Amino acid sequence: MDRELTLEIVRVTEVAALAAAQWMGRGCKKEADEAATNAMRAMFDTVAMNGTVVIGEGEMDEAPMLYIGEKLGCAATPEVDVAVDPLEGTNILAKGLPNALSVVAIADRGNLLHAPDMYMQKIAVGPRAAGKIHLDDPIEKTLEIVAKANNKRISDCVVMVLERPRHQEIIDCVRRAGARVRLIGDGDVGAAIYTAIPDTGIDLFVGIGGAPEGVIAAAALKCLGGEMQARLWPEDEEDIARCASMGITDYKKILYMDDMVKGDDAIFAATGVTDGELLRGVRFVGGEMAETHSLVMRAKTSTIRYIKAVHRLTRKPHLVFNTECLRQV
Repeated sequence: MDRELTLEIVRVTEVAALAAAQWMGRGCKKEADEAATNAMRAMFDTVAMNGTVVIGEGEMDEAPMLYIGEKLGCAATPEVDVAVDPLEGTNILAKGLPNALSVVAIADRGNLLHAPDMYMQKIAVGPRAAGKIHLDDPIEKTLEIVAKANNKRISDCVVMVLERPRHQEIIDCVRRAGARVRLIGDGDVGAAIYTAIPDTGIDLFVGIGGAPEGVIAAAALKCLGGEMQARLWPEDEEDIARCASMGITDYKKILYMDDMVKGDDAIFAATGVTDGELLRGVRFVGGEMAETHSLVMRAKTSTIRYIKAVHRLTRKPHLVFNTECLRQV
């Protein structure tokens, strides 16, 4: 992939975050997601690439924009797979809570797992513990490994878990082992990434969340030198059939990093929509100006860039603010 794509992709997440941020705290998650999706789609049409969405907003008949299989970009090359989540954390944004993001991952054509829209069991760690964990290990053993790798006591470690009834046993085991638990309502792409960013204080992410989000997070961790292991978690026969339709014959096998993101290269970009551990959210600073804070990184070079950008909203042709609609909410 061309290195120029790295900065082009962050322009895509910036405009999606700007579009979504206007809905922050308004209780309108559908409208926020639609705004982010529309803005992201329009900006992708300006990027010099030949992209195919492998993880998007749903199947073609379910999503008007950014559906699986949709073509993106305005050039014949490079040919890339695209994974998108225009608004990671729709509930978060609707409630005005922290850690909503706009995220995109790309890799060479055929290198991203075509993950079905279903649940996935996941574990993620940062670079120091990479290569030392196993998805099927008891959580107590994993905590010992992660604590030793990070030169901490188990009592110093923080485990991030989605607050769901299905995770109560994991939460209880972590607490009995002496580690601390950080519960989140949504946003497990960010949760996985936090394990590889020391400033966040998160040592381990475990639990069952969305499979598409798992692949996006794996791309980010590949750039950061961290590790994710996963296993698809079908709930019924329909989920199993969905796996088969996407070429996944053994849904019970453990998926390692190279299963989810093949090759030695991937690009990941995220822009904060609301404030979080990783990034500041969008700031509307008056005078038709706004600030965004983004992270963009590439696996091949291991380069990580934090970008603060100032935008004049009236010069953003891909950004639509329906002020009359906002007044009526």
